[in-house]
Amino acid sequence: MRAVEELQALQDERKKADPQKAEAIDQFLIKLRSLGSGEAAFTFVLDDPAGNSFIENPHAPSSDALLSVSFYERTSEQQAALGFLVDPPTGESGGPLQNASTVEANSGGLPKVPHGSVGAVAGRRAIAQGNPDEIAAALCRYTAPEEVDTLPSTCGACGAACVTRFFVIVMAASCDLCGYCNSELKPGGEIPAKGKKITLHVQNVKDLSRDVIKSDSAAVKVPELELELSMGTLGGIVTTVEGLIVKICEALERVHGFQLGDSTNEWKKKKWDDFQQRLSKLLSLQEPWTLIIDDALAASFVAPATDLIEDDSQLLIEDYE
Repeated sequence: MRAVEELQALQDERKKADPQKAEAIDQFLIKLRSLGSGEAAFTFVLDDPAGNSFIENPHAPSSDALLSVSFYERTSEQQAALGFLVDPPTGESGGPLQNASTVEANSGGLPKVPHGSVGAVAGRRAIAQGNPDEIAAALCRYTAPEEVDTLPSTCGACGAACVTRFFVIVMAASCDLCGYCNSELKPGGEIPAKGKKITLHVQNVKDLSRDVIKSDSAAVKVPELELELSMGTLGGIVTTVEGLIVKICEALERVHGFQLGDSTNEWKKKKWDDFQQRLSKLLSLQEPWTLIIDDALAASFVAPATDLIEDDSQLLIEDYE
């Protein structure tokens, strides 16, 4: 409604100087008022190359069907406008090369992305959150440890040469030049014909300590909390049952900051307080609860409490088309 007030402020002068333009603005103000009062539906698009903008989800921590977020790579112009140093790549002859986001088919070289642009596509990457050594140790509990293979690679942040290490299905890359490092959880093998749904009935402390591999294609549900995370949320994670729930709670607090500030409404604060209390009860095992991991690519895993998965009565694994 601020736009309506600012346009209305000079309407009297416009009617004297340009009646036709003033009439068009009056019609536009009528439409703006109808949108601002909720009488007409409309689409609001917020495009922020810096990625620092936010729109409140009134249904948090539940999902909002009317709100969608997409990530994209910044252009060179946007990089420069944000203050990043953008050096156009040049070939041996000194001429400009193709765009950094395209593969140089003729020269066979690797694309070089300006330093700092990696964050623009972080939401679409399956970054495993955890220490690579701890991840490898957890995975080796269920497979024989083998020699770690290495592969010459290029730093995704600055383009310098570095080494990518393959820890079973976890790839860890580090750059000695700028210090950039990451670890990616990637499912191995072919895409299975069926998806997998894992249901764990958490009843004791040992259940909280079960190892969990959540791939970037898995959705997570906790019916007792009315909590549901869509596919791709948090990326790939190697952790425990307790660690997964804690990471989800931390991500919700980070994303839905409006519900936690001093300026928020009391009923919204109460809603978050109730959610956190219910979460604490589950983690303290005051009551049993259910963890559901639904992975269409069948790349997720929950460790059984027995040697044979079939003997674990609390763990149910279902395959579906």
